[in-house]
Amino acid sequence: MRKLLIAATAVMPLVALAAEPRTITLDVQNMSCNLCPITVRKALEQVAGVSAVKVDFDRRTATVIYDPDKTKPEELMQATTNAGYPSTTHQ
Repeated sequence: MRKLLIAATAVMPLVALAAEPRTITLDVQNMSCNLCPITVRKALEQVAGVSAVKVDFDRRTATVIYDPDKTKPEELMQATTNAGYPSTTHQ
């Protein structure tokens, strides 16, 4: 029991240092059919640090919740571009 308490105490400062998740909305080009959002979602979900993705076909956007310690917006845009759907930050 004592070892568990020591281990938990050692990890707690690391949890406190973790960055708050961020949300970004991307404008996604080239989505022309109902399967396109699935491809965009899967591409974004493969990026380290992404915890949630919602793609809106009608608005041609992807909203992503991510850990800024593990990825950056540029990497998210690169993932969609690599999948054939260039994106930019939503204005």
